[in-house]
Amino acid sequence: MRPDVRQVADGTYLVHGGHTNWVILTDGDAVTLVDTGYPGDRRTLLASLAAVGSGPDAVAAVLITHAHNDHLGSAEYLRTTHGTPVLLHPAEVPHARRDFLQQVSVATVLRNAWRPGVLPWTVHVLRSGGTERHPVASPEPFPAGGAFDLPGRPVPVHTPGHTDGHCVYHIPDAGVVISGDALVSAHATSRISGPQLLPGMFHHDRAGALASLDVIAGLDADVLLPGHGPVHRGLVKEAARQARERAF
Repeated sequence: MRPDVRQVADGTYLVHGGHTNWVILTDGDAVTLVDTGYPGDRRTLLASLAAVGSGPDAVAAVLITHAHNDHLGSAEYLRTTHGTPVLLHPAEVPHARRDFLQQVSVATVLRNAWRPGVLPWTVHVLRSGGTERHPVASPEPFPAGGAFDLPGRPVPVHTPGHTDGHCVYHIPDAGVVISGDALVSAHATSRISGPQLLPGMFHHDRAGALASLDVIAGLDADVLLPGHGPVHRGLVKEAARQARERAF
C-alpha cells in the first residue's frame, strides 16, 4: 500500500494507514514516530518513513498514545529489530506488555454488529492483524517533566478514559496536538465527520474520556492530528467543545 503522507507543519507529517493514523516528527536525519498502526500496516509504516527521507534506524523513539493493537502494531518490531525505545505513560506500560487488555471485546462488537459500519470495520480489523498479540516486552515509562528531547519536542499530556494511560502529545512550537483516540475527526463506525469522541463501546471509561476533552481544550493549538480521520484545522479548544456537544 502506498503511504498517504501529509505534511501539516514544518517537520510534522500525518500518515493515514489502514483506518488508523500515525505521525512522523522530523529534525534533520532524526525522527520521532507517534503510534505505528495495525500489525498489517508495517510495510506502509516503513514506506512512510522512506517518503519523508528517513528509515527505521533513524527513529529516535516510538511514542504511543495508547496500547491498542491498531496503534501498537509495529512497536515491538521496531524495538527488537532496530533497538528503538518505546515510550508510554506509566499507567499504559503494563497495558503495552499485555498484563491486561483495555480494549473492546469480541462479545461487545458482536452485540453492536447491527450498527452501520461495524461489520466492514470488523473485517478490516481481522485482515490487519487487529486481534493478534504483539505485546511490547520492555516498554518504557516517560521520563518526568516537560517536553521530550526528541525531534518535534513533543509534550505528553495524560488524557485517561479511552484507556487508563492514554496520552495526547502537544507540540507548542507548531500549534499541533496529536490526539490519538481521545479526540478523532472520523471513524469507520461513525456516521458523522468532524471532531468527535469514538463510539462509546471503544472507551474503557467513557466518563473519563469526556473529562479528558476539557484537558485537551486547555492546549494552545490550532491543528489536530487524530488517530482516526483527517487533519482538523481550527482551534483545538473548539474541536473539543464540539466533540463534547456531539457526545450527548
